[in-house]
Amino acid sequence: MSEAVEKQDDRRWWAKALFVGAVVGLVALPIGALGSRFGLWSFMGGFALLGVGVVLATIAFFLGVIGAVYANSKGLSADRKSCLSAVAIGVVILGLMGNQFMTASGVPPIHNISTDTLDPPQFDQIVAIREAEGANPIAYDAMQLAEQQRAAYPHIKPLVSGASPGEMFARAVPGLESLGLEVVSADESLGRIEATDTTFWFGFKDDVAIRIRAEGAGSVVDIRSVSRVGQSDLGKNAERIGQILDVLGPG
Repeated sequence: MSEAVEKQDDRRWWAKALFVGAVVGLVALPIGALGSRFGLWSFMGGFALLGVGVVLATIAFFLGVIGAVYANSKGLSADRKSCLSAVAIGVVILGLMGNQFMTASGVPPIHNISTDTLDPPQFDQIVAIREAEGANPIAYDAMQLAEQQRAAYPHIKPLVSGASPGEMFARAVPGLESLGLEVVSADESLGRIEATDTTFWFGFKDDVAIRIRAEGAGSVVDIRSVSRVGQSDLGKNAERIGQILDVLGPG
């Protein structure tokens, strides 16, 4: 008789609460990020929901372990399963957020990356867009940024190619689009291309400037990527420049 009752979900309220709390914490992560992307709330609101998810995950993990031990000692199999499920969900959440923290701690807190740190590519049409949004300053402070960038991203260097500037320009525009960037302006006479990349989850916008100049019989390409918001970019701008360099490289 008791087994039949337990199969009808006779879990104690605390076991149910732990499981529901863990699920709410897990759902808070994508909801917070996508809500920011689609303008339902600000980026700070999205981060607040991430914080809620972490708090609920921490509670679910620690109390879930205690609850599982207690339920096991009392022979409450349904409660034990509910608590262990809460613990598992908590581990997933804390693992995801911990990975983000480790990434942030492993890169310098900068968001303005350029292959040429002495004479970085300049923006034109994107300047007004950034100013209207109150975005991060666009100036590249070499005294502050160059050394940190070189130490963290030694592979970020100008691309020297045997292709002519015209050939590189023709390769660059579809190359950027293939990476999912929106090309804002492209002026072959100036050898300048501006584009914007939008991250999937939060919808953060990072701006890219490409400069193509003649060098001997070939060309040299410089790329700059700058975040509109935030102090640290978690290495995303350098990663993006690396992807663009791969697209524009030999081929």
